Amino acid sequence: MSKTIRIAAALLIDPRGQTLLVRKRGTLAFMQPGGKIEADEAPVSALARELFEELGLRIDEAQANYLGNFSAPAANEPGFEVVCELFRVETSAEVVPAAEIEEAVWVDGVSAGALELAPLTRDLILPLYCGD
Repeated sequence: MSKTIRIAAALLIDPRGQTLLVRKRGTLAFMQPGGKIEADEAPVSALARELFEELGLRIDEAQANYLGNFSAPAANEPGFEVVCELFRVETSAEVVPAAEIEEAVWVDGVSAGALELAPLTRDLILPLYCGD
């Protein structure tokens, strides 16, 4: 049995219909913004905290639309599985990479294919976004 990392992540959508992917410092794979859920934290609260810490983005938790629970091998922690509570969040706010985020890019279904993607993003989340 693999070890599990519980995260909350955003399928963040801008007014042009593009979605935001981020890459953490020292890594290659792009993924949805978000992060680990603390033991006493609701997934949507973890998402709001992480989006603010990593991108300076404040969201209204009531506007985060829950899309489901997804899991895949972790991109940056070999032998771990990432279990993700995914929320769709629409924003027109500017995002600024901070904390451990080195790069943030807005992509569509076509341009995302040119990037190295985390398994969760590539196999589960982008197909959901592209089917939108």
